[in-house]
Amino acid sequence: MPDEAATLRLGAALAAGAANGLALHLKGELGSGKTTLARGLIQALGHPGRVKSPTYTLVEPYGLLRLNLYHFDFYRFKDRSEWLSSGLREHFNPESFCIVEWPERAGDLLAAPDLEIHLRYEALGRTATPAAHSVPGAIWLATALSRWRSS
Repeated sequence: MPDEAATLRLGAALAAGAANGLALHLKGELGSGKTTLARGLIQALGHPGRVKSPTYTLVEPYGLLRLNLYHFDFYRFKDRSEWLSSGLREHFNPESFCIVEWPERAGDLLAAPDLEIHLRYEALGRTATPAAHSVPGAIWLATALSRWRSS
C-alpha cells in the first residue's frame, strides 16, 4: 500500500464482508494507518460524517449503519486490568461488529479476532499483512482482497 489512498481502498474493500458478530484487529505502530483503514471501512459502510480515532473516548459507536459497529482504540491502556474495568466487554457479541486498534493493550483478555491486519512502514509506503483467525474471517479476507485488487 503505497499511500493513504491505498489504505482507504483496503478499508473500503473490507466493508463488503463486514457483519455483526465479526471482529477486526488493527495492529501497527503510531501513524501506520490503522485509523485510516478504519475510516475507509466505516465510510464505505455508509457513514457520511467524520471518522475520528477513539484514542481518548476508547470507543466510537456507529449505529446508523447496517451494523452495530464499534470502533475501539486501546492505545491509552497501560495494562490489561484497564480492559477489565472499562466495561467495554459487553460490545463484543454476535450483534456487534468491532474494529479494535491496539488490541494487544488488552492482553489475552480480548478474544481472537476473525481478521487481523498488521500495518507497517516499509521503504516509501506501508504494508498490510492480514491474517484470518476463523472461517468467517477467511471468507471475509478472500472477499476483501478480491475487491481491493480490482479497485
